[in-house]
Amino acid sequence: MQTPLHPLHQALGARMAPFAGWDMPTQYRGILAEHEQTRQRAAIFDTCHMGEFEIAGPDAASDLERLLTQRIDSLQPGQCRYGYLLQEDGGVLDDVMVFRRGPDRFFVVVNAGTREADADWIQAHLSPGTHFADLSPERGKLDVQGPAARPAIERALGGTLPDLRYFRFVDLELAGVPVTLSRTGYTGEFGYELFLPAAATEALWQALTAPGDIQPAGLGARDTLRLEAGYPLYGHELSHTRSPVSASRGAFMDLQKDFIGKPVVEKELQASPARILAGLLLESKRAARAGDTVLANGVEVGEITSGSLAPSLGVAVAMAYVDAALSTPGTRLEVGVRGGALPATVVEMPFYRKGTARKPADWRGAPLQVN
Repeated sequence: MQTPLHPLHQALGARMAPFAGWDMPTQYRGILAEHEQTRQRAAIFDTCHMGEFEIAGPDAASDLERLLTQRIDSLQPGQCRYGYLLQEDGGVLDDVMVFRRGPDRFFVVVNAGTREADADWIQAHLSPGTHFADLSPERGKLDVQGPAARPAIERALGGTLPDLRYFRFVDLELAGVPVTLSRTGYTGEFGYELFLPAAATEALWQALTAPGDIQPAGLGARDTLRLEAGYPLYGHELSHTRSPVSASRGAFMDLQKDFIGKPVVEKELQASPARILAGLLLESKRAARAGDTVLANGVEVGEITSGSLAPSLGVAVAMAYVDAALSTPGTRLEVGVRGGALPATVVEMPFYRKGTARKPADWRGAPLQVN
């Protein structure tokens, strides 16, 4: 499948690759340059492959309360919240973001590769009077991320953006396009996610990038950025065969309410998981890869789920499920790779701690100018 921006990516000379059934740009100028652009200034990502569902009706809130691990009744209109969609056995069907538009109206953003399964599961657990619509085919999505995101957007579009707190959103018009603007993202930096009609996506991309302050970035940089920030990726750190207890240690789950999969999650929390998701700091730039074995004194004690060079740190980092007894920061381990073993140390996540995601838009960098 192709996003509405596919011809534009080709015109920009992007390197394309398959991802979750979509032909997506992995890089334009290079992963390192795009990573630094996001950390230091502002970058734009095509995220039109993500799924978006509308759920509405008098029972919509209670339905979502049962479906999702996070509390819904305390969510105010204009707020959004991250949580899990679980199976009965506690396995993660998806990690999602739910947005509350009004008392009885929500939209839920899901991962591209799980969209169809998510739609089936959600619809099977809705009340008869709850409306469900998959808006994905008619919707586009752009992410503008980086500490200079706000002034760069304002300069490009000639207006002033509203003050938005983290995990808040607002409906407005940008360059004549109706947009839901959300103060969220997947990079660890200040930024926005923009939901808009698919037909208007290219025009808004062009308007945002025209002055040159906001540069395109692909999935390659998005992955190194999210890894440095310690964000999980579905299919790597999260999956339907594993409950979220080992990954989040109880975070993003409200155990004061009922939700599908809760009994299993509670039992696992009480028993303590055998393996826990941990961060590994390697001693070189050589990266571990998903599936590599984690070793202690030559014995297998875990498995890498994500690994890469961390451009902001100058060394490689990885996430891995390791034996709980060896998950304490400071523990020395090794990663088995072809041709030897890479020394690694367990560290707390996030790996990169200078991100601006939760900070107000207070750009103090160099004056914005065309690169």
